[in-house]
Amino acid sequence: MNRPNMRRTHAIVIAIAAGSLVLTACGGDSNGGSKEKTKSDKDAAQQQAQIPLGDQAASTGPAVEVPGATPGGRIRVYQRDNFDHLDPAQIYVSDEGLLATLYTRQLTTYKTDDKGRKTLVGDLATDSGTVSDGGKTWKFTLKDGIKFEDGKPITSADIRHSIERMYAKFITDGPTYVQQWLSGAGTEYRKALPDGPYKGKHLPKTVLDTPDAKTVVFHFTSPQPDAPFALAMAAYGVVEKAKDTKEKYDTKPVSTGPYRIASFKAGKSMTLEKNPGWDPKTDPFRHQYVDGFDITFNHQTSDSTKRLIADNGEAQTALSFTNAVDPLQTKDVLSNAAAKKRTVIGYQPYVWQMNFNMDRITDKRIRDAITYAIPDVQLVRLNGGSYGGEIAGGLLAPTVPGYEKGYDPYGKIKKPNGDLAKAKELLKAAGKENMKLVYGYANTEVGQKEAVVIADALKKAGFNVQKKEIDSATWYSQMGKVKNGLDIYRTGWGQDWPSASTVIPPSYDGTQIQDGASNYSHINDEHVNAEIKRIGRITDIKQATKQWSKLHHYIVEKVNPAAPLFFTKQFQIYGSKIGGAQYSDTINYIDPTRLFVKK
Repeated sequence: MNRPNMRRTHAIVIAIAAGSLVLTACGGDSNGGSKEKTKSDKDAAQQQAQIPLGDQAASTGPAVEVPGATPGGRIRVYQRDNFDHLDPAQIYVSDEGLLATLYTRQLTTYKTDDKGRKTLVGDLATDSGTVSDGGKTWKFTLKDGIKFEDGKPITSADIRHSIERMYAKFITDGPTYVQQWLSGAGTEYRKALPDGPYKGKHLPKTVLDTPDAKTVVFHFTSPQPDAPFALAMAAYGVVEKAKDTKEKYDTKPVSTGPYRIASFKAGKSMTLEKNPGWDPKTDPFRHQYVDGFDITFNHQTSDSTKRLIADNGEAQTALSFTNAVDPLQTKDVLSNAAAKKRTVIGYQPYVWQMNFNMDRITDKRIRDAITYAIPDVQLVRLNGGSYGGEIAGGLLAPTVPGYEKGYDPYGKIKKPNGDLAKAKELLKAAGKENMKLVYGYANTEVGQKEAVVIADALKKAGFNVQKKEIDSATWYSQMGKVKNGLDIYRTGWGQDWPSASTVIPPSYDGTQIQDGASNYSHINDEHVNAEIKRIGRITDIKQATKQWSKLHHYIVEKVNPAAPLFFTKQFQIYGSKIGGAQYSDTINYIDPTRLFVKK
């Protein structure tokens, strides 16, 4: 999941009583955190839990009906930024992943029962997969009745094409789990099929086999118990071979979900309409209640929040997929009984961090100085205070197995306003007083305010800060460039499923450094690389978790590739005629597949 977009702002702690969501007004302590953390900890622990694999019965559609749902009507969506990618293979940012649930389908997916318990089930596949050969081989059988929007049946050849195209050089921003498991770690996998399937070559049957139109068999080089979870990611959505336009596919993908993209004017608007090729009997997760979605961009959180609190006209049938409640209007929502009822709340799995470009900042003393100087509590306050998050001491979120509460090697929790004296001391020892720092920040309301706070603190610590404003809609594409021209820049990361193996390898493996990869700091430490490879072979989950935690300590304390900032929460509001609104801890926002318009 990956990368949070630069649009999320904050959320709120939740309490659940008798099956209903109740807002809990939590007081903030001096650290900018919440005094009432019991429920937050419980929510985080639930996301850490191992998710069971569903059989054929659990994978059969249609999805369980949403109480009170009625068909018809359209929903207006207020979004701040344009979607950078629509090609499933390029999707690794949370807002794009949310949108993808409406138009793409994968071999597997998640469904959640009325008690919040998740199960991984078959989506295009009849179940969550059959494993053999000690965990190296996974077989999936496709369901009957699955089609693309043009009515063409989805076959195993389309699944093979979708996997093989992820080897092509133009696919730069998506995950690489499956490719690496099939064809080699780091960037080595690309050598197996450097042009993808576009010149008639394919992966050998001993790697990826499609013995008939209904069967797909993955032969991994080592046991991969998490394969069904990886294949549930939006990036492994199926692409119709006959309609694959390579780079151009990023603006006009072919739908397999309940909706298809009717129009898209980049940076302005997008319209979704019903996909006639989607059969609810094949889908255990999604619904198709509304006739479509009308999305407009360039709505700052202050604008979308104000419209949705007022609840007038079109705003009654509106929401934002990812805009949170504006921090400055949180009290307005909480003090308005009608507005307060129209909210969803949840704990997100992300850790915001200030990345150091280790190609440019090679002295750890300088990285440490920046870490000590940043006043994390001020950033939390700008993002909604205790409703927006809590200060992070390390780089593993509370939702990740192996997280250690209270871990704080740089004293970020003990000294939430930063430690300028320590920062100055380190900078002087490095002989880099008045060192120039090129600081990239997002051109959002909150991002601009954060930039003032961070630049001011770093200047006081003795740095010569040069700020550079960057478009938030293409933030990760630009940060993902190896030669991005920046020294420090903020990114976030969350688990792809409950395992530190989906956090540490993609973020800190030096063998994965390339444009579009998620090693934003360009850390390339021999010990880290070797440990990632070693721990990745451990099949005992508990033992692997202990080892990931130990490696996390080394990364944070001995290397320090990124300063931890804060863990995130999410708080959203919707219009009074929107039905079915519910927070999803899989999507980490309102689940758009459940929505309907109240009559």
